[in-house]
Amino acid sequence: MSGFDPNEMIQRFAERAQAVRQRQLPPVGGDERKMFIEQAERDFMDFAMIADATPELVDGVLTLTIDLRSDGD
Repeated sequence: MSGFDPNEMIQRFAERAQAVRQRQLPPVGGDERKMFIEQAERDFMDFAMIADATPELVDGVLTLTIDLRSDGD
């Protein structure tokens, strides 16, 4: 994978997480609004977790380490 930089990928996920945070709510109400908000929360969590990952690329294998322990652990 010549030219692949895992740190650049991590940065793109950080940008995606920020974009989800800044996403405007569409003019929907009721159940559709609730579903949109829930999906945005899941999108943010997924993108933010990958953005916090420590990447390692060894012999063409990308490994992302994500520490899910709370700060107190």
